[in-house]
Amino acid sequence: QVQLVESGGGLVQPGGSLRLSCAASGFIFSIYTMSWARQAPGKGLEWVSDINSGGDSTYYADSVKGRFSISRDNAKNTMYLQMNSLKPEDTAVYYCARGRGSRGQGTQVTVSS
Repeated sequence: QVQLVESGGGLVQPGGSLRLSCAASGFIFSIYTMSWARQAPGKGLEWVSDINSGGDSTYYADSVKGRFSISRDNAKNTMYLQMNSLKPEDTAVYYCARGRGSRGQGTQVTVSS
């Protein structure tokens, strides 16, 4: 079955950086578009970024464009989200997803001084 395990979240000061990882198993990782989504307290799910199967096409929400970078390593069945210039409004639980479907349990990112 599909398993997605996020890691790398934590508490960071505004302007700081974090790198999230998503370890995938239970499916052929290399043929799927993968995504990152987030959910802030009291808000709905926001799709933050997508990356196609080959890693050469990406999408970013306007809210993170220019600050976040998505990547993947198909040999390691792992996807990443490099988050720079973090803002308090980036505080959320971040989820790894297979396409816009199955999601992991999430990792908390808190941006606060």
